[in-house]
Amino acid sequence: MRITHLPTGIVVSCQNEKSQLQNKEQALRILRARLLATAQEEADREASDARRSQIRTVDRSERVRTYNFPENRISDHRVGYKAYNLDQVLGGELDAVIQACVDADSAAKLAEQS
Repeated sequence: MRITHLPTGIVVSCQNEKSQLQNKEQALRILRARLLATAQEEADREASDARRSQIRTVDRSERVRTYNFPENRISDHRVGYKAYNLDQVLGGELDAVIQACVDADSAAKLAEQS
């Protein structure tokens, strides 16, 4: 008995039994198992790709903000903000940092419209 799954091209041959019906049933079980294994491999590959895309390296180009305690400096690399008031920012005075982010966002939206 030889069965070909047309969508995937998987071919299963079985000649273990004397009866053609039993060979067909066994070939269908083997084909089903192979299709499930293929689907599982595809799902595993997609999950692996999704995990790999979420993992970041600690590269300078991907940094959002740097806190330099010896120099009392805070730098936001996305918007180009730099200030020497880290102790005040850690104390809760975030107005300048937030305003820099808001200004950069509005500038980006204006650039998109133009």
